[in-house]
Amino acid sequence: MTYALPTLPYALNALEPFIDAQTMEIHSQKHHGAYVTNANKALEGTQWASLPAEVMITRLGELPDDKRGVVRNNAGGHVNHSMFWATMAPAGKGGGGTPTGDLLEAINAAFGSFDNFKGQFADAATKRFGSGWAWLCWHAGNKKLQICSTANQDNPLMGESVAGCGGVPLLGLDVWEHAYYLKYQNRRADYIGAWWNVVNWSEVASNFAKARK
Repeated sequence: MTYALPTLPYALNALEPFIDAQTMEIHSQKHHGAYVTNANKALEGTQWASLPAEVMITRLGELPDDKRGVVRNNAGGHVNHSMFWATMAPAGKGGGGTPTGDLLEAINAAFGSFDNFKGQFADAATKRFGSGWAWLCWHAGNKKLQICSTANQDNPLMGESVAGCGGVPLLGLDVWEHAYYLKYQNRRADYIGAWWNVVNWSEVASNFAKARK
């Protein structure tokens, strides 16, 4: 299976003013494009080339040493960014607001309230040193939502022993500087606060429903 850039479900300027068009173009086409190219190159002609990226990152231990790091970073980046684009939408047109239904009930059960969840998630994103991601995950073992963060392009699907965080990711926030520096410079907290306006809670709820099956 050759990995490919997903088609964005909205125009490059659709998330403005919260995420600017120039950042979206560079981030989605250049950065994500490089992850796709590098992952395909590393896996070409191998027995793992037919695996979906979401499966490949759960089987990193099978790879030889000269490929493991490259695939971890680049297939991980492909999986992470594919979810990132899908779980955003233009503000007021699917983006922003609050979750409903089973997802909201699970958030309230795990964190006490939606506002508490937002505070804890923002804290995880703010305190991630250097480059990485903050995640909302479904932990199948304890049947509960949890918040965690990972470094670089690690993903919770890689497992706690690899990524320091395990579970099925439902929502991820990219806190690499390339995700926000053109607009927000060093103000990561401002970027995190703005991002809530474009979270596609319908897509997150769909991820939640799939994770619990």
